[in-house]
Parts: sequence; C-alpha cells; structure tokens
Amino acid sequence: MLPIPDAEAVRAVEAAAHPLHGTPEDFDPLLDLVGDAPIVLLGEASHGTHDFYRVRAEITKRLIRTRGFRAVAVEADWPDAYRVNRYVRARPGDADAEEALAGFRRFPQWMWRNADVLDFVGWLREHNDSIAEADARTGFYGLDLYSLHASMAAVLEYLRVVDPAAADRAARRYACFDHFGVDPQDYGYATSFGLSPSCEREVLSQLVELRAAAAEYARRDGRVAPDDLFFAERNAQVVAAAEQYYRAMFRSQIGSWNLRDQHMADTLKALTRFLESRGQSPKIVVWAHNSHQGDARATELGERGELNLGQLAREAWGSGAALVGFTTFSGSVTAASDWGAHVERKRVRPALPGSYEALFHECGGSGFYLDLRGQSDVAAALTAPRLERAIGVIYRPETERLSHYFRARLPQQFDAVFHYDHTRAVEPLERTPAWEHGEIELPETFPSAL
Repeated sequence: MLPIPDAEAVRAVEAAAHPLHGTPEDFDPLLDLVGDAPIVLLGEASHGTHDFYRVRAEITKRLIRTRGFRAVAVEADWPDAYRVNRYVRARPGDADAEEALAGFRRFPQWMWRNADVLDFVGWLREHNDSIAEADARTGFYGLDLYSLHASMAAVLEYLRVVDPAAADRAARRYACFDHFGVDPQDYGYATSFGLSPSCEREVLSQLVELRAAAAEYARRDGRVAPDDLFFAERNAQVVAAAEQYYRAMFRSQIGSWNLRDQHMADTLKALTRFLESRGQSPKIVVWAHNSHQGDARATELGERGELNLGQLAREAWGSGAALVGFTTFSGSVTAASDWGAHVERKRVRPALPGSYEALFHECGGSGFYLDLRGQSDVAAALTAPRLERAIGVIYRPETERLSHYFRARLPQQFDAVFHYDHTRAVEPLERTPAWEHGEIELPETFPSAL
C-alpha cells in the first residue's frame, strides 16, 4: 500500500481529532470508547514524561470512580508494587505515600518514585478510605518479573508464618542461587554458557508445592490476611519466570522479551481471577510503555517475532481490552544515558520526518485525542506504516533513528491515541545535579538529521 500523502493524512486527522483543553471533558470520548470493557491499557511514549503520568492518573481516577475499576496493574515488580497496595488498601505498614514507594530502589527509581505517582498513590488511599467495604477498594499491583531475590524473600516470609517446615524446604531450594551473588544477570550468564547448572528444577518444585498447599493455607484464618496467599503464590511464580528470563536474555533478545510480556499477561489474568474469586469487579487499568501496550502484530517488531501484552490482551479479551497510546513531538524527558547511570533531564528532539509524531505536529494545537477504531477515514489515512518513537529509561538523542524509532501501523496497534505536542520531564523524588541542571535548550551544534 502506498502511503497517503501527508497533506491528505493531516486533513483526515484534523477532521477526526478531539482537541485537548486540559479539562476533565478531554477524556469523555475515551470513556465512551471504553464502555464496559474490563481491561484498559494506558501506554506512554517514554518512561519519563510528566504529561503521560498525569493523564494516565486522571483517566484512571475516572475509571475507578465511574466505571468500577478495582485494580491498577503497572509495569513494575510485584513485591514493590504490593507494598503500595498494602498502603492504599489501609493495611498495616507504611505511614504515607512516599514511604510506601520506598520499595522501588532498583534502577530506574524515577519510573515509580516520581511526583505524579506520589500524587496518585495519595489520591488512591484517600479514595479507598472513603469506602467502608474493604473488598470494594482499589488495589495497586505489579506485572513485571525482575524481582528474583525480593520475591524469594517474600515467599519465605509468608511460609515462616503459615508453615515453618515448608519455609525450610523453600530456603534449601532457593539456596541454589546463593553461588551467584545479588545480580541475577550473573546467574543468567553462568547458566547460559554452561558454567553452572540452572536452578530451574528447584524453583518449579517450590511453585508446585506452594500451589498444592494453597487450599490448606487458605483455611488457616487469623494468622495472615486472605490476599497474602495470592501475594505469595505470585511471588513464587515471579521467581520461576525470572529464573527462565535471566537465562534467556543471554540467548535471544526476542525470546527474553516474549517471556517477559507473557509473564505480564499471565499476571494480569491471574489478577482478574483473584478479583473474581473475592467477589470484586475484575476491571483493571494497566500502566506500561507503548511498546508493551500496543498490539505488536502491527509493528516491525512483531514481524521479527516479538509479541507483547497488548497483543495477548486482545487475544484473551477481544474488544474487551482497550489499547490506548500516547505520543509527543518534542519537549524534555527524565532518562539515563546508559543502564544504571545517573538520572538526567534531557531535551527530546523534534520528531523525525515521516513519523506519526511529526504528522500530528503538522495538525497544530497543543494536543488532541484520536479514536482509531473501525473503518474510519482517519484510520484509513494512517494505516500505511510510519515511524513511531519509543523512549524507554534510556534516551540517546545522538542515535535517535537507530535507538528510538520503529515502523508501525497505528490504527492496528492502538484503539485510540492521545497526542501532546510538547511535553516535559517527570520529576523524580530523588533529584540529582544532572537532573536539576539538565538541558533546557538544544545546543547549536546538535545534529539536525541522524
């Protein structure tokens, strides 16, 4: 299919766009599109943009207040997010929202320890405090699998309360990892290259034993809260998934990506079943990057063999999963230059010609909402593949095209898109000098085309 000339595509977008004015009415069209869908996946074009975090929070508040959503599931580690869950559901523990977010110590801290998440967690606690029935309160959960050691510790902590003998068996199994230090990548390297046997059998045995004993543990009232069993079982599952992931990451980038997103989809399904078992509404809002939320089958990444959470959600829930993307043309972003490096505030380059972001910029205005469902004129105008930008926790503007763009068919990738033309960096709770004095304007020598 030949691309529709940009002028024609711009006219189609302008005709279909719902301008954004910074008012609650901005989100009315999306609420209409969502309808009774039980799963709403809200993306972000970077892991460090204030506007995306703020808007996701506002949409989520509307879904909780008016549509009965009972869980927020985020691209974060299960035990760290569950600490927040305990706080927002008024369980004993942390005294305030900032303390509840203290579990997010692993790089990139700013992804969840930032001012916008802090505000949302505070709001969610206040909202839940106004609800007398505990099961009607909204929870906060993590979907990711990086927390190998923290999840092992959580399994042991649970078992020491309900079954000390089982805790001893679990400790012996998990001791398999003691030879590799605290970095799970050391384990993955050693086992992938045949330097050491894997711990696969041990973690799977532990998961099977915990699941087999679940019914008995559930009957032991008084010592633990009912949802603590669910928390422990998912931690055992995280350990099994993380063990597999860290071995796969040294063999295949696509294979490890697919394992991760399959785990996130499995966790989302498990959370749905858990909510249903407690008589709660199984409606869940998901916060994750566009690269996880948009259907991978509509991207060149999918053509290479990648799948993702958005694709798996559509396969599981059909039209009951609403996939929402976010884009920006320029601004600033909180990111690092390398994995594990200091957080910085960086200038986001104007989007490259031939990209969806550049096309949306041509439409003028500060931002708009675009409904992409159905056989509309705008969906037809945007169907030909174009470049799409993705900034994760690392941003390398000096290699922008290679590092941060891929081709996609936006109307097949998302059901709707929010475009904010100029955005600003999210504010981390721990500000570094590199962030405080980050780039405000592009230097004159900045490359104009890469």
